[in-house]
Amino acid sequence: MKRGRDTKPHIGIFGRRNVGKSSLINILAGHEVAIVSEIAGTTTDPVKKSIEIPQLGPVILIDTAGIDDTGELGEKRISKTKEAMSQVDLALMLFAHNTFNDDEKELIRDFQKAGLPYVIIHNKSDEEKLDNNLGRVLEERYNAPLLDFSSVIPVNPDDLIRIIRETMPESAYTKRPLVGDLISYGDTVLLITPIDIEAPEGRMILPQVQVIRDVLDNDGVCVVCKEREVDTFIKKMQPKPVLAITDSQVFPKADAAIPKEIPLTSFSIVLARQKGDFENYLKGTPKISELKSGDRVLILESCTHHVSCDDIGRVKIPRWLSNFTGKDLSFDIVSGLGALSRPVTDYAMVIQCGGCMITRKQLLNRLKPALDAGIPVTNYGMAIAWVHGIYHRAIAPFTGKAGDKGEYL
Repeated sequence: MKRGRDTKPHIGIFGRRNVGKSSLINILAGHEVAIVSEIAGTTTDPVKKSIEIPQLGPVILIDTAGIDDTGELGEKRISKTKEAMSQVDLALMLFAHNTFNDDEKELIRDFQKAGLPYVIIHNKSDEEKLDNNLGRVLEERYNAPLLDFSSVIPVNPDDLIRIIRETMPESAYTKRPLVGDLISYGDTVLLITPIDIEAPEGRMILPQVQVIRDVLDNDGVCVVCKEREVDTFIKKMQPKPVLAITDSQVFPKADAAIPKEIPLTSFSIVLARQKGDFENYLKGTPKISELKSGDRVLILESCTHHVSCDDIGRVKIPRWLSNFTGKDLSFDIVSGLGALSRPVTDYAMVIQCGGCMITRKQLLNRLKPALDAGIPVTNYGMAIAWVHGIYHRAIAPFTGKAGDKGEYL
């Protein structure tokens, strides 16, 4: 399956200022993609660079600011650097001139706390080789790959690539199926895709494209139509689809149009199972009915996009939840992967988008603080299904339980 823009494996480059982080990125890319300067602090905020690494394939490199930055602005840059740890699958920690002190030790503690695989690289070996005693201490203490390297005179670049390849967790490449495990050879899947103000001009949204590719990869047949054509088409369609997938915004119409013996779900719920914390979504979604007046709900968008007048996350979901509960609720919407503006404990519930533009690890790390605090979490599609009374039918293809009226077996 073709990956989304940011769903490739992510590699973060960490270390003090001026240890050669940007130079290392240029070595990995095979050409100059990062600015290199002798001036400390050239790299400020974390910067993503999509590249192709020989023998490894497409990856996203995150070039971070130095962990020894100074001043009030420097502290903010360090905070951004540490936030980047939740976005990467593998960390490369650089140090130089055999200077391995508290900054490096704290970085590794942060890696270990986050369960993040890491490689230790002594850079600038053309100026000063790694001290043998220090190397032995680091290998014994951290049990992590250690490489003496020069990004100026790279005499062992193949070793660097090999270590990255061997240390990269399999989870960075392994993807759960979207619907491939639900269909057999030749099965037909019906996709209901509204063309409205939020649909990109001349294109389809990424989840729809991903599902089409997954069906084709698993030798199925896709039939795509707008919601207005479903009633007419479903009567003519032979053989009947083994699964129907709809945009969450037209869930009620799809539920009425699709016969109950045909499993029905949404693109957002399909993504929730593949990439999200599906088990905790199942636990958290019913908590919508327990929301009280004065509760604050956090809505997480994992990408930035043009906001329409009837935006699904910013307008429709808050309206549907308020109408369903009859309560006076407050909503905060946060886009991207940045820090929250208030403590997560201020929220009674967190609602996460499908996450089509980010990795599974990024999404799980985004939800972890809420789950650690005991705050229920759910997903756009599952929340929408709940407030429209079709939740059980919408999750039945994945749980194997009967739908709202028991017709799905």
